[in-house]
Amino acid sequence: MSRTPRPRRRVTLASLAAELKISRTTVSNAYNRPDQLSPELRERVLSAAKELGYSGPDPVARSLRTRRADTIGLLLDQPLSYSFRDPAAVDFVAGLANECDAAGRALLIVPAAPDHEPGAAADVVNKASVDGFVAYSVPENDPYFGAAMERHLPLVVCDQPAGIDGTVRVGIDDHAAMLALARIVLDLGHRSIGILAMRLGDSKRDGTTPLDAALASRYSVQRDRIQAIADAAAQQPHEVALTIIETASHTRESGARAAQAALDQDPGITALLCTTDVLALGAMTWAAEHGIVIPDELSVTGFDGTADAMRADLTTVVQPSEEKGQRAGEILMALAPSTGSREELLATSVHHGSTIAAPRRR
Repeated sequence: MSRTPRPRRRVTLASLAAELKISRTTVSNAYNRPDQLSPELRERVLSAAKELGYSGPDPVARSLRTRRADTIGLLLDQPLSYSFRDPAAVDFVAGLANECDAAGRALLIVPAAPDHEPGAAADVVNKASVDGFVAYSVPENDPYFGAAMERHLPLVVCDQPAGIDGTVRVGIDDHAAMLALARIVLDLGHRSIGILAMRLGDSKRDGTTPLDAALASRYSVQRDRIQAIADAAAQQPHEVALTIIETASHTRESGARAAQAALDQDPGITALLCTTDVLALGAMTWAAEHGIVIPDELSVTGFDGTADAMRADLTTVVQPSEEKGQRAGEILMALAPSTGSREELLATSVHHGSTIAAPRRR
């Protein structure tokens, strides 16, 4: 009668060191500090480990010992799919990921979506095994951001919220960037403007939003861009009518619906100033489907400078989204907890595309 073989004893760092008659530090260095060993000795350790079935030091034990997770947490104010669909977010995450790769860090995405159940924020954030957080475009008074602050880890904010003590903010001057673009459009003579904006509040809604409500939004990026358009309009020698359409989702389809809603609200609109390229490209699709010629009959502008916007030759603000991610990563990995507050603003420019012209009657 055949005997069942005994299960193989689990190989540990200590047992591998004993097998090779070397110190446990030497085995650890083979994985974590290879520059401390000769190539021959490291190869000997790794070969023996492979033969015996040892996969390397336990990362959990290592993090407990070193008190480091070697992981950066990224707070997003949207579902996970957003970071893979929104062009500006994709560029930002790519820049941050490049910095993590260069530093040998992992990246953990923590979706701080406002639709989550109340009270979930602290639980989600506290479970994240990270050395610090990057908060990407999170609204003011967000509970996830508050929970991250309570952990007293290094924290870098990208875009919003601004002016938070104990954080470093990387972003752009959204007001100045949009003001420059809005002045260009208004100086062409446009007097009826549609503003297509991303989500401005906690509730999901599509439709017209009064200017005072838009300027009270917790989303300072959208608020500053809308404020800039209003300021540019106020500087004109004639009255400028503004119609603001808020979109619950950030897609081209929502941009198309918002364009329709704006023109339904005010058929005299001659220019659509969109707070993102995604919304602008959706508005352009809507115009083409309705036989409205851009820019002869309708001017359209965006904001972000995405690759798709450049291909469409959209007049837009170009911002360095990937560089934002890179700088956020660089700064975070150099920070210590309780670092003083500071702000780093990156440069923007206006791409003078082919989607604006002086207004004429449709």
